[in-house]
Order: sequence, then C-alpha cells, then structure tokens
Amino acid sequence: MSDTYLPRKVLVTGASGYIGGRLTKALVADALDVRIFIRDASKIQGQPWAHDVEVIEGNANVYSDLERALSGVHTAFYLLHSINLGSHFDDIEAEMARNFGKAAAAQKVKQIVYLGGIANDTKRSKHLASRAQTGKELASQGVPVVELRAGIVIGSGSASFEMLRHLTHRLPIMTTPKWVDNRTQPIAVRDVLWYLRKSAALLEPVSSIFDIGGPEVLTYAEMMHKFAKISGLRRRWIIRVPVLTPGLSSLWIGLVTPVPTALARPLVGSLISEVVADPEKSISALIPAPPEGLLSVESAITLALSTISDHAVETRWSDASFATAPWQKAQGDPEWAGEAILSDLREITTDASLPDVWSKIESIGGSNGWYGVDILWWLRGVMDRAVGGVGLRRGRRDPQFLRVGESLDFWRVEALEPEKRLRLYAEMILPGKAWLEFRLDQQGGKTHVIQEATFAPRGLGGQIYWRLVMPFHVLIFPRMLRNIVKSAERGSNSQG
Repeated sequence: MSDTYLPRKVLVTGASGYIGGRLTKALVADALDVRIFIRDASKIQGQPWAHDVEVIEGNANVYSDLERALSGVHTAFYLLHSINLGSHFDDIEAEMARNFGKAAAAQKVKQIVYLGGIANDTKRSKHLASRAQTGKELASQGVPVVELRAGIVIGSGSASFEMLRHLTHRLPIMTTPKWVDNRTQPIAVRDVLWYLRKSAALLEPVSSIFDIGGPEVLTYAEMMHKFAKISGLRRRWIIRVPVLTPGLSSLWIGLVTPVPTALARPLVGSLISEVVADPEKSISALIPAPPEGLLSVESAITLALSTISDHAVETRWSDASFATAPWQKAQGDPEWAGEAILSDLREITTDASLPDVWSKIESIGGSNGWYGVDILWWLRGVMDRAVGGVGLRRGRRDPQFLRVGESLDFWRVEALEPEKRLRLYAEMILPGKAWLEFRLDQQGGKTHVIQEATFAPRGLGGQIYWRLVMPFHVLIFPRMLRNIVKSAERGSNSQG
C-alpha cells in the first residue's frame, strides 16, 4: 500500500482521550485535513496540534451534532466509549454507534474506522461483547467499517499498562485470580497508531474485521514477570486464588493502582477471555506491518518506561473526563445556577519574581505534593476512592508543566494562562462542584498572588458539606499559599 495520503478530510472522535489524542497528532503530521468532534474545545487547548485541526463542538448523543461533524468527511475514526456510565453502558454504546452510522450514511461518509477489542473467545466479558456490538451497529447503516480489534495496549499512559505497572511495582507477592494464566497478545500503542493511520489512506472503502496484535502470545502472569525483569525488580511471586472474582479484583486494583474501581471493573472483566488474534482476521494483506516490524512485548514495555522517565508522555487514560456523580459530568456553570457560590479566598504579596511563583504553582500536586499538610490531601483522596472516586493517585503527566484538559490528582486543568492563571476543577465525588484557582499579577514591582477555592453546593447536602470541611480549609489553604511563596522566594534568592 502506498504511503501517499490522498487529499481527504478525516474526522477523529474521542480526540481528548488516550488513543484519540495521539492519533490526531499523527494524522496532522501526515498532512491530512483533520477535524475533531469534541464536547468541550477547551479540553484540547494545551495540545500541540490544537491550532492545526478544525474543531466541531457537540454531543455524540445528539444526531444533529453528528451530522455537523460528519459533513464533508471522507474517513471517520470512531473512538468513543461509555464504560464509565453505569451498568447499562452497553446499551448506551450501541445506540450511540447506531446513530453515528446513520449520520455517516446521511452525510455520505466513505469509510468508518473503529478501534475495538479482540473478542474471539466464547467467554466474552460484557465490555468485550459491547465492543463487538458497537462494530455491528456502526456497520448496520451501510457505511463500510474497518474494525480493528486489539488486545492489551502497551504504552505510557494507557489504563492497562498503568494497572500492570503499579501492580508489579508495588506487590512483590500477588494473590491473583486463576485467569492470570489466560493467554493474551499485547500490542504496542505505536503499532496500533500505525494501523489506524494507514486506514486513513485506503484507496477503496473496506468493510471487514481485523485482529491486530503484537508478535508474541503469553499469559498475563508471564507479562508481569517480564515487566518486573525490565524494571530491575526481583521475580514476583504470583499465587492463584480461585475465589477472586473480577468484581473483587477490580476493588483491589482500585485500591493499589491509580485506575479507579469503576474503570478497572470492565477492564478486569475482559481478562477472563483469551485475547489472542485470529489468523483468519489478519490485516497484513490490507496494511502490512511497520517497516521495522511490530514491537515485542519487552521492547514495548521498555519504550513505555523510558517515555515515563523522560517525562514525555503525550496522553494518558485519565485525559478523558471521569464521570463521578450525575451533576459532575460537565464542567462550567452548574445546572442549579442562582444558588450561592461559596469561596475561600487568600492573597499574598511577595518579592519573589512572578516566573518563580508561577513555576511553583504549575508544579503543584503529584509527587511534588501540595505544599504542606499533605496527609490531609492524602486522606481526602482515600475517602474519595472509598466511594468510587478517582482519588489522588492519578498524579501528573509531567512534573513541571500542565496543559488544559489533563488530570492532576483528583483535579482537572480547566484553564491555564502562563504566569497569570491556573484553574482546577474537582473530579472528586462531591455534593456540588468545586474549583481551586490561582491568579497572579505584578503590583509595584512585587508579585501579588490570589488563591481561591470555590464551591457550588447542590442543595442542603452541599451546604452542610462545605461547613464540615471549613476547619480543614483553615489548616490547608493558608499554609499552602505561604509555602508556595516561601519556595518561590528561596528560588529567587538562590538565583540572585
């Protein structure tokens, strides 16, 4: 197949997610005319490709929005998931895919490309069954669909990789379910992107299902042992315990790894299946493997770990918003606008330079901590995870720099103006919506810093919650601001 890309418009859905963000970057680099369909354009403001794509804002559940997004499109990439939306996520995904296929047919889209999961085992999890049904629904309206089915994706920032990494790093002795002996065929994220990119250059529309996997088939236990060896860790002891169900396993993963239980549950459920590519569904005749060959499991793990250590992670599983409570599924003004907005405002003026203060603010959270009383932040994170929230362990993508739309512990970066403003939106489970904002300016040659925590309560429960946490705010927020300034002053003095 030729590497020459035809002049055509492509649409990427899910561009704020793990695969979608990387695919968009790759398609832009391939000089394609790229449009993205996203609910909130602010989520991709920090991406290096943000000004190189056409942005259509809308909701994938609204048919007219789909028609706007698909108008004039030749190839549409379908990368949407709904696994965080409760026990009926499969019904939601099926309806969403059916409507997407219908809108694509109405707009005369030539090709849909869909990334699903390998589902050849008869013991399919609900998650994998939903992925397969999504492909059927997309194709049901007559538009040709290239359905790429992948197993575990190994790459810095993927949810599966983060589960594997933290379990292996933190647990020298693991009690695991018997399905750790099931076979799997992992694939490097680099190779997934290769097949997706080349699908945008097909000379003629194609409608078929293709399994894509790496060059090795191994068990989950063998993969953990490889990970430990590459990481320089001692060989892990893996003890099989038959009574550990996927439900119990997901609770354990939610406790030990950064991946919340709500997301771990469908992922762990998929592990009961043998996720091995079917040779009869090989894609090699349509799209040959990369010239340098597919990455081995060991090479893929090594590349992912080096990317993390170099702070060069492009996207993470947490880039997509995590739905917690029904009233927290979208940022911005709450639906109950008009109720009082409660706030805790602190301000301070310092001789430290504005760039020094900003660098301390932008590096907040993750392994850098929260500038004092970190035990209380940790406890709040534990409480959040105990009720199904994201907690603190998502950490940071980069230890120094933030971008709009990415996650930061149990916050999400909602607004960022370098050396002026950082606004974080809380993704904890709360009876309302909460923000933490820092604003900086210069006054009389000094740096003036405003730190403001705001809360939009939902009903009486929200009001009570705010009053209950006020004593902790008195302990946390003044100290946090003082320590930020002290740290910046030390930096300014050392440079002087």
